[in-house]
Amino acid sequence: MSSWPGKLITFEGVDGAGKTTQVLLTAAALEQRGYPVQTTREPGGTRLSEEVRRLLLDPQFSEMVASTEALLYAAARSQLVGEVILPALESGKVVLCDRFVDSSLAYQGYGRGFGLDLLRTINAFALVGLGAFHTIVIDLQPEQGMRRFATRESDRLEQESASFHRRVRDGYRALAAAAPERIRVVDGSGTEDAVQARVWAHVAAFLEGGEQGAPFTAPI
Repeated sequence: MSSWPGKLITFEGVDGAGKTTQVLLTAAALEQRGYPVQTTREPGGTRLSEEVRRLLLDPQFSEMVASTEALLYAAARSQLVGEVILPALESGKVVLCDRFVDSSLAYQGYGRGFGLDLLRTINAFALVGLGAFHTIVIDLQPEQGMRRFATRESDRLEQESASFHRRVRDGYRALAAAAPERIRVVDGSGTEDAVQARVWAHVAAFLEGGEQGAPFTAPI
């Protein structure tokens, strides 16, 4: 159980799954119910982390190797946790984060083939001080997600192949199966309101029911 009075809920999924929309809809629903809410995103959320985001997502840096990518994500995450998330939790807010640590495991681990144990160790260090949290994975066929962002300029990760995005989706499913106390998978198909109804069921259980979430841990 988290030692902080606030609650952290992270949103995950393949590119184009609709995470950002669901973060905004969930924030509105929480505010209507009187919850103090703070939204943020990864990579980003702070002045420093947004600069790291720019480097990570810029297509001109196609030469970036997997280890550099993993370390930059962890560095941006560490800054976000220390500067934004922990203070918000201490003040009693419900923090909604558009992507978090599971993105590193899904994208750099399952997508790139980088070692999961090493990624867990790096990110456990980046999350020092963070207690239990809850994660919602918006599950969608990668091809559907790719069609959603095909009409705009795509970033470096979105430009990866369909097979890469399928590995990422498989990774999220594997992560959810391995951490059922923290991660819930929600069907991302259908209207935004239909998806929000599925998301809200888990949010309400975490905030008002018996679900406590769980911390992120390094391998033993």
